[in-house]
Amino acid sequence: MRYNNICRGHFLKRLNRFTARVEIDGLTETVHVKNTGRLRELLIPGADIILSRADNTERKTAYDLIAVYKPGLGLVNIDSQAPNHVVREWLSKQKFTLIRPEYTYGSSRLDFYMERGSERYLMEVKGCTLEVDGTGYFPDAPTERGIKHLHELSEASREGCRACIAFVIAMSGVDKVLPNIETSPEFGEALKEAEDAGVRVLYLPCIVEEDEINIDAEKAEEINGRIW
Repeated sequence: MRYNNICRGHFLKRLNRFTARVEIDGLTETVHVKNTGRLRELLIPGADIILSRADNTERKTAYDLIAVYKPGLGLVNIDSQAPNHVVREWLSKQKFTLIRPEYTYGSSRLDFYMERGSERYLMEVKGCTLEVDGTGYFPDAPTERGIKHLHELSEASREGCRACIAFVIAMSGVDKVLPNIETSPEFGEALKEAEDAGVRVLYLPCIVEEDEINIDAEKAEEINGRIW
């Protein structure tokens, strides 16, 4: 996944879930934040950031905030649309005979349904941007939706579908994600129940650059073993 028209800036303050004030070339701009999560450990005053200028000149904000440099770690992509995008690109190289995004199962809409021969697969994608001491954690805020998705995946697995939850690690140097039980113990419990039901947990590390993010396929196979 590649971004066009990127530039560097400095973070000033967050106005609300969707907008922030930043400095670009000495000028103060209001920009769109492409992630509604808390991001408290990333969006701190003075942080170096990466922005992409929008193609739509009619927008209220001319820039999207897509990535942040975290001291001691490096660049973290915070674009909440990126995980599904890079997974879709990655899945297209996995020899599936069918890939269908936004698939309704039960009372949820899961990110991907795939087929390979007679095998059926369901996948839910979660982007991880929270890092502590070299380990990723999810979620960074309570998520009833994420818990519901795990319950649906568990049911699908019990019905014979190859179900998995894929954590897209949107930063370099982090290979694994643990449930953030301090923030959402319920998610941790649901994840354990899902694994007990046969749901596969995949860790998908990324190569993150200022204008690009892609799943590191070689490292993903090294971490997860044979994926499919």
